[in-house]
Amino acid sequence: MTLTFSHALVTGGGTGIGKAVAEALAAAGVEVTICGRRMEALEAVAAVNPRIHPICADVADEQSVAALYEAAQGARGAFDIVIANAGTGASAPAHRTSLDLWQQTMAVNLTGAFLTVRPAIEPMRKAGRGRIVFIASIAGLKGAPYISAYVASKHGVVGLTRALAAELAQTEITVNAVCPGYVETPMLERTIANIVEKTGRGEDAARAAIAGDNAHGRIIAPEEVADTVMWLCGEGARSVNGQAIALSGGEA
Repeated sequence: MTLTFSHALVTGGGTGIGKAVAEALAAAGVEVTICGRRMEALEAVAAVNPRIHPICADVADEQSVAALYEAAQGARGAFDIVIANAGTGASAPAHRTSLDLWQQTMAVNLTGAFLTVRPAIEPMRKAGRGRIVFIASIAGLKGAPYISAYVASKHGVVGLTRALAAELAQTEITVNAVCPGYVETPMLERTIANIVEKTGRGEDAARAAIAGDNAHGRIIAPEEVADTVMWLCGEGARSVNGQAIALSGGEA
């Protein structure tokens, strides 16, 4: 697939979904800036493709995001694709969810998503086109126990998607969210480890239980999410705007 855009930002680009998206965009001829908080992981991704460029940044920190934009756009021009992928998640019953956990989850998943895309909006307006894609979650479309902060943050991301899409509807900028179920990522590995620790189940049993929460009974590959993102960035999706696309093997 070849895209007509020139420079993309992918947050959380060092592993999992972000890595897969960055690699797909680069393969389509796009210069890709990836960011995250661990330079080692970012450099490992960038090492395999000269179109991928790593910058260390914290999406929850406004000044860090501003420095990222200044460095990346100064080197390769304005972003015409922004993929807000960086996220965090932890589980706890609501009555045991500390304020610190709540605020940290909101800071990364919701405020971080907002800070990621806000500086791109006006340059995209001036350029007359652009693509913004939030990587949300199936938890942004329905409730789930023991992850109240995560669910609330991802519902917020879906709301932000719809608000920006309505605001930009008269432009050639589209804003959409991809809402996957359980994906094979480092976050999933931490979830499996947590289940093993708290329930005493074996790793295989914990993995099977998680796979069963996806309607089709299997864990989603990061490349499947990347394929959906690529479609949203393509010419065939010019009229797709304000959508929260479930990628879970069945109904949300």
